[in-house]
Amino acid sequence: MTRAWVLPMLFGFCGSAVAAGLILRGSPGAAAALLLVFVLLAGVNSPLMFPRSIGALEAERRSAADGRPVVFWRPGCKYCIRLRIRLGRSARQLHWVDIWRDPAGAAAVRAANDGNETVPTVLVAGRPHTNPDPAWVREQLLPSA
Repeated sequence: MTRAWVLPMLFGFCGSAVAAGLILRGSPGAAAALLLVFVLLAGVNSPLMFPRSIGALEAERRSAADGRPVVFWRPGCKYCIRLRIRLGRSARQLHWVDIWRDPAGAAAVRAANDGNETVPTVLVAGRPHTNPDPAWVREQLLPSA
């Protein structure tokens, strides 16, 4: 669980250190702007940006019941962040599994990707799709006509 917070904490620490240096040099405005950028980077890379994760077995059970896709992800993954941002509010309709917190989720991703933990891996109707286009994922949420 702590591994998910390493990158956001690193952004926060580095931003604070650089901002402190800028303040000591007499540039409080630049320090505030730079600190804001680092805080935003920390937020985007934190697990807080993603909907609440559940276990892989529970996600697959829910997906079988409601037909919504399962997204396997991990904190700090730029492709996962891209998918989350581009999905917008519809991301909350998906079932999210953090593979760093769930060994069964990591195993499912390795099984789908020749032993690699390549994320995001989206499971739609029991079939895995590695790093799919966010527009395609959004289409999978639309009810069948």
